[in-house]
Amino acid sequence: MGAVVANDLKTKGIKAIEEALLDQLEAPVSVRGRVRYVVMSQEQYQYLRECELEAAIAESKADLAGGRFVKETVAQHIKRLQKMNQSAK
Repeated sequence: MGAVVANDLKTKGIKAIEEALLDQLEAPVSVRGRVRYVVMSQEQYQYLRECELEAAIAESKADLAGGRFVKETVAQHIKRLQKMNQSAK
């Protein structure tokens, strides 16, 4: 995976990113020899967000099927959260 060097960003600007994304979906950005950031197209970002949402839905469905949920009123929920916050201190 070809990294975009921070100095290239200074000299080439967005063109450096566009060139890096021609042959890869994501491009690491290297600052002083260490990868510090990753850039990608908006389309790739949106795809990854959709994957995260699908994974969250699948996890929620598995929790429901496995009985790992709490059914309570709003007042009961607030009381439980307050108790959890107190015990965390």
